[in-house]
Amino acid sequence: MNTLPDRMWAMRAHGAGQPLRFESLPLPTPGPRQVLVKVAACGVCRTDLHLVDGELPQARYPVVPGHEVVGRVVALGAAVQTPALGTRVGVPWLGHSCGHCAYCLDAHENLCDAAAFTGCQLDGGYAEYCVADADYCFPLPAAFDDRHAAPLLCAGLIGYRALRMAGEGRRLGLYGFGAAAHLIAQVAVWQQREVYAFTRDGDDEAQGFARDLGAVWAGTSEQQLPQALDAAILFAPVGALVPAALAVVRKGGRVVCAGIHMSDIPSFPYELLWGERQVVSVANLTRRDAREFLELAPRVPLTSTVTPYALAAANRALDDLRQGRLRGAAVLLCDAAVP
Repeated sequence: MNTLPDRMWAMRAHGAGQPLRFESLPLPTPGPRQVLVKVAACGVCRTDLHLVDGELPQARYPVVPGHEVVGRVVALGAAVQTPALGTRVGVPWLGHSCGHCAYCLDAHENLCDAAAFTGCQLDGGYAEYCVADADYCFPLPAAFDDRHAAPLLCAGLIGYRALRMAGEGRRLGLYGFGAAAHLIAQVAVWQQREVYAFTRDGDDEAQGFARDLGAVWAGTSEQQLPQALDAAILFAPVGALVPAALAVVRKGGRVVCAGIHMSDIPSFPYELLWGERQVVSVANLTRRDAREFLELAPRVPLTSTVTPYALAAANRALDDLRQGRLRGAAVLLCDAAVP
């Protein structure tokens, strides 16, 4: 194996509202239960926008963003037995939990009060290398190359948890047809559900994309649906969509809020909630989610649509995401040539 360098290039966030800076940083050293990963690709997530905009109170700055990390293990901490050197792994949003609180002992480590998150409190994958807790790295299906595997690590995992929480209803609404929805729509269609895709007003391209992936209906939240939904998942971080979704789910239906951040939910009449409708949130992910989804993805099989960017172009990728210019997901190619 090649000798590791002393330094690496990374895109780092220094505070709310500031663009990421392309910097040379010391190569991180893995702790006893950590591995050093040479990053090949890292997906760009809407949560990264919330980090850059200062909307995540748990964030620490400066920090290297990125929690859809794909790479190979190139160094092991003293207590690590697996994954082995050379293993291709994915590093997701949940980077660590305490392991002994009531939530962790009940397999709900996603709710651990001492949890730490990749690319938010822990340096992430907008870099040539990153360290990660060995227990929170996951082998990746060989069916996906590096750039197409990256969106599975958050858009896929959080989307899968949201889909599970939506229940088994047949008619499913997806609000915001971006990276997560374009993957979960495929899973839902594979499960023989009907998918209804809600996009921004006038976004004909996204609506066509949704139909191409099997949606039976695509439009905006202002349009009338042909029939009530069993459940809806909100990937768009817009609080006003909560009452809009409640208005189109049947009695006993469920609205799942899948983002880590959302604008305030406006007041709405109790009639929208009445009839045993439910509003629930998804918080982070569990290792069970990761294992189940990564085993499922090649069986569907999922197709991730990606737009690649060089590591140094991360700010442009974030802006394209903010402006809705992406079809599917943006992915940084972190092992490309850098200065």
